[in-house]
Amino acid sequence: MIRQTLLASLLTLAASVAMAQNAAIVNGKAIPSSKVDLIINELKKQGQQDSPQMREQIRDSLIMTEIFRQEAQKRKLLDRTDVKLALEQAQSRIVINALAQDFLKNSPITDTEVKAEYDKIKAEVTKTTEYKARHILVEKEDEAKQIITKLKGGAKFEELAKQSKDPGSAANGGDLDWAPADNYVPEFSSALQKLKKGELTDTPVKTQFGFHIIRLDDSRQGQIPPFEQVQAQIREQVQQRKLANFQDQLRKAAKVK
Repeated sequence: MIRQTLLASLLTLAASVAMAQNAAIVNGKAIPSSKVDLIINELKKQGQQDSPQMREQIRDSLIMTEIFRQEAQKRKLLDRTDVKLALEQAQSRIVINALAQDFLKNSPITDTEVKAEYDKIKAEVTKTTEYKARHILVEKEDEAKQIITKLKGGAKFEELAKQSKDPGSAANGGDLDWAPADNYVPEFSSALQKLKKGELTDTPVKTQFGFHIIRLDDSRQGQIPPFEQVQAQIREQVQQRKLANFQDQLRKAAKVK
């Protein structure tokens, strides 16, 4: 009797130890508790909090994933060519992403690099001139000429702009906001740069979109937002350039026949 009680206790203890090591056992396949811990750690890096509820959700998700995997295996889906290819591509994406993260970890983007890139962009932007212009776009030249006549007669540009075929600016009185001249098609850009502040084009400007009447409201030196507002985007640009250079280096070093 004592032996049987001792044996039962040992078996219970062994089962408890096994369950402590495993989050679950699905049809004989163990899901290690360490897998739950790994997922929890990754979520914590993203700012989420560890909790019993979260652990239970992850456990349930892992169980269902294992059930699906086992069912797919029963149906021999893992032997299908398309499934093998998809798995291979998914694995490649994961490995490439891990390589990129490892590279950036060992070659981190410094604040000095980001500021230098900002200064470089700022120097280029401030060389340009930005224009604040309005326009009215119509389909026919005669219609454009009639609008010019009305404007010279005292009609308000903002009112006549409501009939513009440009939906992006018509509701705003034809306002195109601040932009460098090269943001526009060449014919528009050329006409715009010839205008002085407050001037209107004397004749319709023909482009691929139709006929434009353009008014220059103001001009200024190119502007760039303060460093604090754009440093995250610039850091991303520097990072992408570093990764591209790393890719080029690997390509050049590889022996490809």
